[in-house]
Amino acid sequence: MDSTKVCIGLNCGKEAKLQCPTCLKLGISSFFCDQDCFKRNWASHKSVHSNPLNDSSYDPFPSFKYTGKLKASYPLSKTRNVPDHIKRPDYAQDGIPISEKQMASTKIQALNAKEIEGMRTVCRLAREVLDIGARALRPGITTDEIDEIIHNACIERNSYPSPLNYYNFPKSVCTSLNEVICHGIPDKTVIKEGDLVNLDVTLYHNGFHGDLNETYIIGDINKKDKGTKLVYTAKECLDLAIKMVKPGTLYRDLGTVIESHAKKNGFTVVRSYCGHGINSLFHCAPNVPHYANNKTAGIMQPGHVFTIEPMINEGSSYDTTWPDNWT
Repeated sequence: MDSTKVCIGLNCGKEAKLQCPTCLKLGISSFFCDQDCFKRNWASHKSVHSNPLNDSSYDPFPSFKYTGKLKASYPLSKTRNVPDHIKRPDYAQDGIPISEKQMASTKIQALNAKEIEGMRTVCRLAREVLDIGARALRPGITTDEIDEIIHNACIERNSYPSPLNYYNFPKSVCTSLNEVICHGIPDKTVIKEGDLVNLDVTLYHNGFHGDLNETYIIGDINKKDKGTKLVYTAKECLDLAIKMVKPGTLYRDLGTVIESHAKKNGFTVVRSYCGHGINSLFHCAPNVPHYANNKTAGIMQPGHVFTIEPMINEGSSYDTTWPDNWT
């Protein structure tokens, strides 16, 4: 059994042997890699000492003004292992997608038949993994446990979980609950009856990324509930946009159809996050906004591969980023 302790410092994850003395007295398991890391994280870590449940979970951002009831629940679990035989994207080691940076342009790549087949393969595998994660969703399970299930499903398919270490993202899937739009980091958060849970899965297999996500309603579905209407409207927005996909369509026109349907149902469209091109690169041209009157460039042509990911809100279209720089 692996007894290695992991540093609970924010965005650290190094091996840790130094234990907080106050936590030691309280019987709380918390370790840091060194004194400097302990000092840097003290302001947030000390909230653990007044945890009425006396468990090891805590909010690392106690002074942050959250927009809803959901809060981060740390510490994060140890970085999951990817076996050596799994082919990795270029950012797997240091978090920097060099190939994306080198290709940064508005030029849209048209894939050939062999490349398209590679994309079909990885997308089928990604769908399998997403469905496995979805079947595990239930009240009482944590988002970190979902991450472990999805990570293992990727490995079983000889695939690398694309989110892992992409710009230092610490987990293998994005789990976004309720008021979180996207890019939620799996942690000790416990999923509850009535939650809306989005799983954003991407696999890297034989040199190609396959990216898809879906939002699930936990427990019984009440069609009169506004959250249920939100989920169904987002799916309808996606379906309407997909109907437009053909050679000659302007990418900017997708947003017009999506926002029109969202507004008709009383919702707003997020502007900060968009769909994107995908192939051997996780993110590339085209940019695919989901709102009207956007100025994105590009016309759909055979061989283009891209995502359409309508993100719609009950409230305003504006967003706030947590101090983890992802959620």
